[in-house]
Amino acid sequence: MLQHRLDGPESGEPLVLGPSLGTSLRIWEPQLAALARTFRVLRFDLPGHGGSPAPGIASPGSAASNALTVEDLARMVLEVADAQGFDGFHYAGVSIGGAIGATLAVRHPGRVRSLAMICSSARFGEPQAWRDRARLVRDKGTLPLLEATAERWFAGPVQQALLDDLAAADPEGYAACCDALSAYDVRDSLAAIKAPTLIVAGRNDPATPPAHARLLADGIAGATLVELAGAAHLANVDQPERVTAALLAHLPVVPGMRVRREVLGDAHVDRAIARTTPFTRDFQDFITRYAWGEIWTRPGLDRRTRSCVTLTALVAHGHLDELAMHVRAALRNGLTPDEIGEVLLQTAVYCGVPAANSAFAVAQRVLNEE
Repeated sequence: MLQHRLDGPESGEPLVLGPSLGTSLRIWEPQLAALARTFRVLRFDLPGHGGSPAPGIASPGSAASNALTVEDLARMVLEVADAQGFDGFHYAGVSIGGAIGATLAVRHPGRVRSLAMICSSARFGEPQAWRDRARLVRDKGTLPLLEATAERWFAGPVQQALLDDLAAADPEGYAACCDALSAYDVRDSLAAIKAPTLIVAGRNDPATPPAHARLLADGIAGATLVELAGAAHLANVDQPERVTAALLAHLPVVPGMRVRREVLGDAHVDRAIARTTPFTRDFQDFITRYAWGEIWTRPGLDRRTRSCVTLTALVAHGHLDELAMHVRAALRNGLTPDEIGEVLLQTAVYCGVPAANSAFAVAQRVLNEE
């Protein structure tokens, strides 16, 4: 069985994360804290990578009858998922990890609840190039690949720990995965993928350039495509916060996120998620779960009334930036401009004329923009 690791609450929805060729499950460390806050995260190592045992010796070349295939890798992932009791799971994978996810979504559609493919493809170039790489690694190991791989993987600072994973990879395990990639081609099967799908491309990725991502997005109905500047083949390492934000926007919402989006709008929430840093992440999670998941969802007041209360509180405390956001929210919740004006007029009596004067100026600007 593949080496794997579990993180996150046992009650969380299952999320399986697949690595890129030559890396280990540590490739997902930049996203782990954010994802494991909500999901039961399972990361795994490819055969011969990290802590996973290498496969049995295969005849060189993907044409061999006993060569490893991406379908074999998908079955190994299902074996790990089955051992955890995951009847269905969300899946995200980088490069070959994404190919495993696409194969699972095609061959086992009932198991994959959602799919994210990062710097991946429906076909990774000409088969002979992969056979040649497999032959090289079986002969000389992975050390000859290090310099060229660093250039493919990183547009920003080189992450030595991941290159150390490549150097430590078992030659037969790495070569077997090359054999699997040489035979992988799901271009004619993309329409069979019905799971909600996110495609992420690095604009500086020489291995799977954005054209590969666009082919995936065009072939998978309803797929979302995100292209990231300043990202090479390991986009989740080069641009960790942006990939995390894309995944969190794609995966099922945490409690309160649906209401937050309905009241504040997708554009505002997406900007807030994109600006989230490790320093602010817990606070953003707190806002979503407590304010939007527990207070705004209570049945005692409708959203129109809650908007009235919120506007009044923001005027009283002089929080004008938040007031602008909640004037837009009040319109979305069904208040008319005249009704917003009545609320602000009332605040002049109980919060003070100067505070109401500033509030009217903010509200007028927002109403003009809307």
